[in-house]
Amino acid sequence: MFQYYCLNPIAQVGLERFTEEFAQTENVNEAEGILVRSAAMHEMELSDNLLAVARAGAGVNNIPLDKCAEKGIVVFNTPGANANGVKELVIAGMLLASRDIIGGINWVEESKDFAGTEVQDKKLGIIGLGAIGVKVANVAKHMGMEVYGYDPYVSVDAAWNLSRDVKHVLHVEDIYANCDIITIHVPLLDSTRGMIDREAIEKMKDGVILLNFARDVLVKEEDVLEGIRAGKIRRYVSDFPNPVTVGQENCIVIPHLGASTEESEENCARMAVREMMEYLKNGNINNSVNYPSCNMGVCTQAGRVAIFHRNITNMITKFTACFGDAGINISDMTNKSRGEVAYTMLDIEEPASGEIIEKLKSVKGVFRVRVVK
Repeated sequence: MFQYYCLNPIAQVGLERFTEEFAQTENVNEAEGILVRSAAMHEMELSDNLLAVARAGAGVNNIPLDKCAEKGIVVFNTPGANANGVKELVIAGMLLASRDIIGGINWVEESKDFAGTEVQDKKLGIIGLGAIGVKVANVAKHMGMEVYGYDPYVSVDAAWNLSRDVKHVLHVEDIYANCDIITIHVPLLDSTRGMIDREAIEKMKDGVILLNFARDVLVKEEDVLEGIRAGKIRRYVSDFPNPVTVGQENCIVIPHLGASTEESEENCARMAVREMMEYLKNGNINNSVNYPSCNMGVCTQAGRVAIFHRNITNMITKFTACFGDAGINISDMTNKSRGEVAYTMLDIEEPASGEIIEKLKSVKGVFRVRVVK
């Protein structure tokens, strides 16, 4: 029996996916799995029982990824599960900015002049062609826009789903120079933090509309305000309210509604539960943000052992020697790496003894050894 704990309310339709092998606990220290949405985990004491954290959403800045990796705790997210909800709000934000709908509403109350432009035939630049970026691109094409997409790491799945009419550019500067409206859909990394800064803004067309429904710190918002005052930026639309932009002229600030739909929350809950069950039952990893994807299906042998370790040379030789010295045959094995960490699964023809597990744990560079079966 596996136990899970919910740090935030999780949609019931997701929790109902748990099979009878799983039970919810009220004691977080007893849980092998934690389901979380927005609760901050950086100051949490992580129990030795904890094997997995599943974030019902895409962003994981509330989870200590490195700390989890070094304890052999797999962190999952749910990419694409809330993509449609975010896509719809991006389109709404684009129309709010282009047509000055808010200005029109204010005019009704204040008799203030306002004007707007249509989005048809305008050039839309999309930075990041993941699940959300692809959906925005395809809808924008149906709205009669000329769409440019930039993503040097676009996945095969995203490429298949992307309209062939989208112009895939090789340099982000082409987005800045050509597009009337720019929307950002990249993950928060060291390389993307503050990517929209004064230098980037200076390369944009005069009167550009800038949309940020990804992460607030991707944009240096003080530089955006300078761009607005200089007439470079026509409007800035953000789904991340903070004192820098709230109440500022030509800033449309939305209270983080991107994935706040019933459908998105349910989709995220279902995916998070599915990922957690597959990992806890079989050791298979899908959509982890701190360990590589790895799938060996259901174990049909007497045992399965999973090892979390540093991605360094000669580790596999040391692991197999532990079983070979005990006369246990390895029937199947896989090893995957992600940056500085790696994950090895071995299916064996006899159950692993406590002595073998201790030998594996003693190998320098091993974080954790888990007996899956």
